[in-house]
Amino acid sequence: MNILKKLFYVGLVLLLIAGPTLLMFPAKALAYSPWDTNYTYDELMLLARLVYAEAAGEPYVGKVAVAAVVLNRVKSPLFPDTIYDVIYEPWQFSSVGNWMFNSYPPEECIQAALDALAGWDPTGGALYYFNYHTVWNEWLWSKPAMGAIGNHWFAY
Repeated sequence: MNILKKLFYVGLVLLLIAGPTLLMFPAKALAYSPWDTNYTYDELMLLARLVYAEAAGEPYVGKVAVAAVVLNRVKSPLFPDTIYDVIYEPWQFSSVGNWMFNSYPPEECIQAALDALAGWDPTGGALYYFNYHTVWNEWLWSKPAMGAIGNHWFAY
C-alpha cells in the first residue's frame, strides 16, 4: 500500500493508451465515493439508455464518464436536480429520443451507469462533454477542460 501512495498523488494526471484510444483523466477521479443510494430502477435504466445512445462506441471508462456527467449535473446548482430532469432538459443531449436512446441498453451500459452511481467519476467533476471531432461550438470549447476520454472532450 505504501508504494501506491508514492506512485499516485493528488494532481497526478494519468495517460493510458487503450488500443487506438488515448485516455486522460485526473488520478483523483479513480477513487470511488458513493453518489447516492436512493436511485430507482427506472433512473438506473434511463441513465444506462443515455450512456448507450451517447457513448456506445466509446471505451468503458468513457461510458462511465458520460453517466458521471449526468450525476455531476444533478449535484450542480446550474442544472435540474434529478436524473430524469437533467437528461430531458431541452437541447442538452442530442441522442434523447433517437432509436438507441429508446432501446434496451446492453449490459455494459447498465454496468457503467451502476459504476457512476457507485461513485466512479473518471472526469473529476465535469459538467459537459462533446465529440471533439465534430463539435465547433466556441462556448463549449471555452469551458475549462478536463481532457479527452475516447472521442469525447470533458469540461467543467
